[in-house]
Amino acid sequence: MPQTLAAPDCNVTVGILALQGAFAEHQVMLQKLSLKRKVIIVLVRQPEDLDKCDALIIPGGESTTIALLARLAGLLEPLREFLKAKPVWGTCAGAILLARAVEGAKRGGQELLGGMSVAIERNGFGSQIESFEAALEIEGLRESNRPFHGIFIRAPVVISLDPTPTDPPIQIISRISTSLLPDGQTAVPHDEDDTDPRDPRTIVALRQGLHLLTTFHPELTKDDRFHEYFIRECVLPTVSRAPSPA
Repeated sequence: MPQTLAAPDCNVTVGILALQGAFAEHQVMLQKLSLKRKVIIVLVRQPEDLDKCDALIIPGGESTTIALLARLAGLLEPLREFLKAKPVWGTCAGAILLARAVEGAKRGGQELLGGMSVAIERNGFGSQIESFEAALEIEGLRESNRPFHGIFIRAPVVISLDPTPTDPPIQIISRISTSLLPDGQTAVPHDEDDTDPRDPRTIVALRQGLHLLTTFHPELTKDDRFHEYFIRECVLPTVSRAPSPA
């Protein structure tokens, strides 16, 4: 018997910026989700792809390369406009692109999309050899008492939170204990008080308004809870409900 699909007005369409990086891994994770609404996936490579989307994921990869390819594809300004109205989640390189300011940019600078009131340091936790994995406590996930396996690859570090009075409030979703950081990293001293709420450097996941930022790679795990969280908490509240039958 053929499978019955959700009605079109019950669907939610999530774009994945598919210029470089781990976009295929995000696609696999979204395909695994079991939700009341069907998730339609669009691989975004040109401006007209964005018009189909209710939300967007910007994957990990190389932030300078993604920004360059976005400019060549005529996507930079459409992406900035999209950010003003619809939910966007950036992972690792995507998190850098969502920042308002960046440190450690390559020579020639770094184009950003902005959209979140944070400053980020590229490769803040070190180079490829300082990549690491850690069990994270994530506020708001399904089965939140079960740690989430965080994969940090040349991970950026949040160095400041800079909301203006008119910006949406920032919600910190997860911090990492300094005891879990690699020995070679210098962004956060191991004897630092990682419980200090004023210190942004241990923040690894946060929300602001419609947007979500993670400095690690949920798409490289087998755990779909972060993708489910993005859809449930950031996307579905912004998508109008399907009209009730007459």
